[in-house]
Amino acid sequence: MSEKMKQIEEWLKKQEGRFAYIADPTNVFYLTHFKCDPHERFLGLFLFPEDEPFLICPELEVGQARSSDFGHEVIGYRDDQNPWDFVKKALAARRTDFNNVFIEPSTLPYNKALALKEIAETITFQSIENYLASMRNIKDATELAAMKKAGEIADYAVKLGVEAIKKGRTEAAIVAEIEHELAKQGYSQMAFDTMVLAGDNTANPHGYPGTRQIHEGDFVLFDLGVVIDGYCSDITRTVCFKHASDEQHKIYETTLQANLAAIKAVHEGLRIGDLDGVARKVITDAGYGEYFTHRLGHGLGLGEHEQPSMSADNNQTLKPGMVFTVEPGIYVPEVGGVRIEDDIYLSENGALTLTHYPKELQIID
Repeated sequence: MSEKMKQIEEWLKKQEGRFAYIADPTNVFYLTHFKCDPHERFLGLFLFPEDEPFLICPELEVGQARSSDFGHEVIGYRDDQNPWDFVKKALAARRTDFNNVFIEPSTLPYNKALALKEIAETITFQSIENYLASMRNIKDATELAAMKKAGEIADYAVKLGVEAIKKGRTEAAIVAEIEHELAKQGYSQMAFDTMVLAGDNTANPHGYPGTRQIHEGDFVLFDLGVVIDGYCSDITRTVCFKHASDEQHKIYETTLQANLAAIKAVHEGLRIGDLDGVARKVITDAGYGEYFTHRLGHGLGLGEHEQPSMSADNNQTLKPGMVFTVEPGIYVPEVGGVRIEDDIYLSENGALTLTHYPKELQIID
């Protein structure tokens, strides 16, 4: 049994929980290293404070489940079978009742909660999500190694994108070139849809690459990430094509100083909302406060967006082992936008940056 599953079992004892039903494929992977996308099919990991856990998955995935780190009973079912019959039988074989059952309420489909309740009307639900999130917040050495590699490949991907910039080339064409070159080297899984925006499109923090061509004087913004061993990176860099106006220089330099100031301020025990405030003050003092329209960043790991939210209203404090993004941005309509994003790991000795592509303003010829 993995140490992470043991941790859940000990927590269930303290909570007097009867069992936990984990259905989110990402959390199943986190606890077992069994990677499965069941689509509409049933996937369930059941953990108990005393009894042996079991995993139910489609029959076609059973081989992979048994070769994972799970190491316990794996139950497979065919498409013409009802997986809930197997759940009911497996639960009946264990010393449990249905009081105080822990689930993931924000991701568990309502029909699955109802199906579980049909097994025992006395069932009561509680959430395990915050506890799982607190576990996933703190990365171990294996997780950190994967995220360092993911950051390294993200740096390389930005380099590919910058080298692909040419007058008249479209945003979508550069996206395709980045992903094609990565795939040729074996890095085919992106953490999210790759974003390449040019000119006035860069003023949209979450814009969509399209047929907009690159012209002289454009900002070109890259926001991308890759997945290594299940773990994500997330980097944003902004460059300028051919030349930059005085205002573009000011917007860029202000964003860069906000990024650097926030990273420098990272330390154990700092209130997350105050870290947002460090970057926000730099941008506000420069006169661009109204154009910084999002939080400072987000947690990062198996998901491209995880807890903690690096927002002004977050009263949580930073702890060693956390990985999160620092990504201040300024987005001025009809002028353009700049975002500079890094992945930060908080070690026992302070902040460690996992993304290293250069941050000084590059004017691409």
